[in-house]
Amino acid sequence: MHIRPYTNADLAAVAQLFTDAIHGLAVSHYDAAQRKAWAPQPPDLGIWEARLKPLKVLLAQEAENSDALLGFVGYEEDGHIDLMFSSPLAARRGVASQLLGRAEAALRGLGVAQLYTEASLLGQPFFARQGFTIKEEQHIELRGAQFRRFAMVKAL
Repeated sequence: MHIRPYTNADLAAVAQLFTDAIHGLAVSHYDAAQRKAWAPQPPDLGIWEARLKPLKVLLAQEAENSDALLGFVGYEEDGHIDLMFSSPLAARRGVASQLLGRAEAALRGLGVAQLYTEASLLGQPFFARQGFTIKEEQHIELRGAQFRRFAMVKAL
């Protein structure tokens, strides 16, 4: 597996991976209306460009010269893990663990003392395995759909 920084040329692939993950991996946790609200099809690249711009984003690929995107993590330099998604074709292969490990190492290097995230129902067990604890359960609305998620933290 090869991990590298995001470039603007990756925009469409990242947006599509996110959409595929929501509509593929989240089926057991979210109904069709929730998935449609969370990840409209096709993805709006203008929204994605604005969403990714303030973040540090790392991508995982099968190999250095491969176009196959396996997953991505997007984080802020204050320790916020904003996005963490794996391709349905790469689920349960350690992609997210390696991406989070790389982001965590970078944030440790900046002197960040705590990571935090808002984990979905699907993501919460992953973050718990990585040492995050639930701070609070949250209920939010997105494009008319209701979602339950968890504010989670991890001391570094």
